[in-house]
Amino acid sequence: MHMKLNAACLIIGLSASVANAAELDFDKTFSTKGEAAQLSYSATYSVQGSEHQVEIWRDRDLRLKRRTDGRLETYIFKPARQDEWRMVVLDLPRKIRTDIDRSNLYRIGHFTDWFSMSHALARPTGSYLLSELKSAPSGEKPLAECRWYALNRAGSVSHICWSTDLRLPLLITDGGGVVQWRVTAASKQGVPASAFKINDAGFVKNDANADIHTD
Repeated sequence: MHMKLNAACLIIGLSASVANAAELDFDKTFSTKGEAAQLSYSATYSVQGSEHQVEIWRDRDLRLKRRTDGRLETYIFKPARQDEWRMVVLDLPRKIRTDIDRSNLYRIGHFTDWFSMSHALARPTGSYLLSELKSAPSGEKPLAECRWYALNRAGSVSHICWSTDLRLPLLITDGGGVVQWRVTAASKQGVPASAFKINDAGFVKNDANADIHTD
């Protein structure tokens, strides 16, 4: 998921709080190594001033389900040790099911990957500066203990509270301290197989893969 970030406090915030101004690697810092086999969590996030709710269930790196605002369900199924995966999207109010593969999402310009879908943190696509913060940049309280980082992309800053226990960003604020993302509940208990059962009875089926290949 991509966040719209405010760079207004970049110079002031970073000069006061960055520990040693050390440049960090995104993938090493936000590593999923050692994460729980299964995880479920709920969060709120803000887009252009509107708040949304999302629930996520993850089974290793094989199955993922996201429910957004109780209106949209997204399922991802990925074979073990493969990059390719297939996605199923259910538009619940309109009763439409859409199937599409990762490679075809890329063809139409949607560069969604497993990490961003399951961990709600998008890898930078260009140059960036990632640094650890000495202290929390605001008075906002995360769900659990975490480490704070400042991520600067093209002059746009976000402050990320990363849990090394859950391997999740528990809190993300923009450069002005406005909350963009907040995990409200999380569990490492087993996720039942029923969580990934697609209930699409009566839905109109849309095969986006076929549509793309015929364009």
